[in-house]
Amino acid sequence: MRSLVLIGHGSHLNSESASAVFRYAELLRERGLYDEVIEGYWKEEPALRQVLRTTASTDVTVIPMFISEGYFTETVIPRELGLGHQGPVPPEGVARVLGGRTVRYTLPFGVHPGMADVILARAREVLPDAAPEDTALIVLGHGTTRNENSHKVIYSNADRLRESGLFAEVHALFLDEDPRVGTWPDLVRSRRVVVVPFFASEGWHTLETIPEDMGLRGEVTEFPDNPHGPQTVFYARPVGTHPAVANVVLSLAEEARSAGGRDGDVDRTHDAAWQAMMALARRGGRIGEVLLTPHSGVYELRHALDEGMGGAELQTVVTPEGLRDVTRRDAAGEHRPVRTYRTLPRGWRAVLSEAELRRGVHFLYPAVVEESYAHSCHSLRHTPWPTTARRQTGIYTRVQRATHDQVERVARTVCSPCLRTRLWAGEKLPRTFLDGVPGAFPCAEACTYFVAEVRETLISKRPTTASHDG
Repeated sequence: MRSLVLIGHGSHLNSESASAVFRYAELLRERGLYDEVIEGYWKEEPALRQVLRTTASTDVTVIPMFISEGYFTETVIPRELGLGHQGPVPPEGVARVLGGRTVRYTLPFGVHPGMADVILARAREVLPDAAPEDTALIVLGHGTTRNENSHKVIYSNADRLRESGLFAEVHALFLDEDPRVGTWPDLVRSRRVVVVPFFASEGWHTLETIPEDMGLRGEVTEFPDNPHGPQTVFYARPVGTHPAVANVVLSLAEEARSAGGRDGDVDRTHDAAWQAMMALARRGGRIGEVLLTPHSGVYELRHALDEGMGGAELQTVVTPEGLRDVTRRDAAGEHRPVRTYRTLPRGWRAVLSEAELRRGVHFLYPAVVEESYAHSCHSLRHTPWPTTARRQTGIYTRVQRATHDQVERVARTVCSPCLRTRLWAGEKLPRTFLDGVPGAFPCAEACTYFVAEVRETLISKRPTTASHDG
């Protein structure tokens, strides 16, 4: 048995931030090469501190879904996963045995040599007849003076494509370092120019910054008076959203596994947790705000406040992914980065098979089944706030200075809407939802949303409003 974990950044504010990782996870599930494909996030759930607990196998490969090496892939993700590694990740990855699991952590997908083919595919989408006689390629990266790895991957891909001889010229340009994207008219001589953004997802930079800096007016823009004569620019979509990235991810995963090891077994603790969950499902009951009812081999989930409503009155979803999508936003359409907030929208019903139910419950309440079972077995470790604060780095280092009163003031606002009980703050939870108390979920450690709000409170010198991403 094998588990594949895709790690994204996520967002406390933007529900679209995780959409690319969702899409790749779905593509990889369809291929059936791994027994399960799970997503984990820095700023959403399941969080990095939780995600390994949600894997069913003792053989786990973790892929950071980032475009280049840097702070998150070398510091944050290894630290939060408990890998005991900091700094550059070697080409063969990092392997550790954690809690009975063999965990292999790889380089980010963006540095894989196969990304040159993805760049080429994006270029051919906007200009199928690109020719070495009259076509230039610009590989466009973000760049930063703080980490040379940010531009290294851009230059390496530009070099590969230059050596291919498929373009008259290939240039590496950047938003935030030299050579800047705005200098392209002076650098590029070819009559036709294809621009491929080397970004992980569609966003502000690809939709606003780059077109503004280059003077683009759409997918195709004519420049009749450039220094080297008339030029036409063809603007491609970012590489990170291309379906071929799934092939790159699989290559990374298989290369990591070929470095050693064997297929894993079913993780017994994880299996026992879900056996307890299925016992609840088969008799029917509540989990948080959700009513779970068995019906002749399928299971219906709906908001508990919608009990008794007819099927025609509710939106019916029939896949775990559909359930995830309708519950990622609250009734007002706002993003729900903390899935255990009492903000679950109403007006839907999910009908899932027994095989689909586990993924559906996982999408509703990530890691809750595993953590509740561990708490019932007295094996869930609590991490006190001072320990969590000391672990923070970068812009979050300042939370180490928060006083007890400041932390509790944030908790009154951030934690009060949540179903979880703050074990990390000394609160008691005698029983969980698995024992028949629907809203009883354990919270072993302050979440990243809480950490971000503590930081925001220290910056603003005012009580938190629970509205910032940090």
